Amino acid sequence: QVQLVESGGGLVQAGGSLRLSCAASGRTFSRYNMGWFRQAPGKEREFVAAISWSGGSTLYADSVKGRFTMSRDNAKNTVYLQMNSLKPEDTAVYYCAADFNRLGQVRMAYDYWGQGTQVTVSS
Repeated sequence: QVQLVESGGGLVQAGGSLRLSCAASGRTFSRYNMGWFRQAPGKEREFVAAISWSGGSTLYADSVKGRFTMSRDNAKNTVYLQMNSLKPEDTAVYYCAADFNRLGQVRMAYDYWGQGTQVTVSS
């Protein structure tokens, strides 16, 4: 069982930066691949980034490549999403998720989810 709590969201101007954190409970955190997803009003939840259990591999959606960086600190049971050059279209609720079996972009494959943190980018 893994419980996830996101933090770090807020209001930022276009071009600004935010760093999201996702703190996990459970001694098996280091064995989980982790992902970030986001959901804008009226839209489906979409993949943003993922990182392997070791931190050695990462995946990014094309829309955030070169702007967002995902990392993890297994000693602190925490994953991060550094978001730079933010755009109004990045506005959404951001969720972190854990997947024991694979590193991927498929929402339904993830086993555990946090409650989300709101990110709002003003133009």
